[in-house]
Amino acid sequence: MDLRQLNALVALADHGTFSAAADALHTVQSNVSAHIGRLETELGSSLFDRTGGHLTEEGEAVVRRARRITAELDAARADVAELRDEVVGGVTIGMIGTTARWLVPQMMGEMNERHPLVHLRISEGTTTALEPQLSSGKLDMAVILLPPPSSVDLATEDLFEEDMFLIVPTEDKFAGLESVNLRQLANMSFLLPPRGTAARTEIDSACRAMGVSLIAKAEIDGVRLATSLTFDGYGPALLPATAMPSFLNEGWSLVRVDGLPRRRVGLAYPRRSYPSAPARALREILKRIVANDAEMHPGLHPSAASN
Repeated sequence: MDLRQLNALVALADHGTFSAAADALHTVQSNVSAHIGRLETELGSSLFDRTGGHLTEEGEAVVRRARRITAELDAARADVAELRDEVVGGVTIGMIGTTARWLVPQMMGEMNERHPLVHLRISEGTTTALEPQLSSGKLDMAVILLPPPSSVDLATEDLFEEDMFLIVPTEDKFAGLESVNLRQLANMSFLLPPRGTAARTEIDSACRAMGVSLIAKAEIDGVRLATSLTFDGYGPALLPATAMPSFLNEGWSLVRVDGLPRRRVGLAYPRRSYPSAPARALREILKRIVANDAEMHPGLHPSAASN
């Protein structure tokens, strides 16, 4: 078993076909096929279902290990470079869209200034989409909602909390109010996060504590999509501060929702791996940006851990 074989299997898992894996590795398809064949022979098991075009269960197990192995080797190279006072290498971060909108530009600016030899790879997605990528090793870290859906393999750090709001048309009965409470919203239909997500769990818990219930007109896994649908007239949503546009037009009113806990946003990374030098540098920059700049955004509150 060697790294070329493991890299070929990871590329096949990521790209789905031998030809696409070969393109990603800048080689020819026959080389990829040969590497996979040798690996299958050594392990005594089929790793890729060539008829169905997907990894077998054994292949999935090997890929999980292969990602960790290649990540550790990359981290070792970066750590050696750090001892020469250089931060060199790559780091892959995932981020929920509402946070990425204000955090990524500053993050990229500081990384380019302080660590110009680090290559950033940024993936936007919902918490439910990013969490499995963390667990599988596709991401080094991610800025997601806390707590994550499955936190067994993840370590987390709080970054900030944000207030929750309701956006309503100006003709709505709540328009013009500074705030409303959950009892006033009882039995209304909302665009709500899916059950089982951190956001929905917080909403449902707060409602139960006050003896009220909200009706899900639709379940939307994605705050930016829910915000868009709200502005397009498909129903109200309970939205965090970072989902709000920089200004509201004359047809809309922003109302704070009392009784809902603030949304927690934090940094998550695999618990069992030691982060590389580029990952450690990025983590420190993220925490510094949040500590210094989060309060400039209305409704955001840096966590004590980020200060």
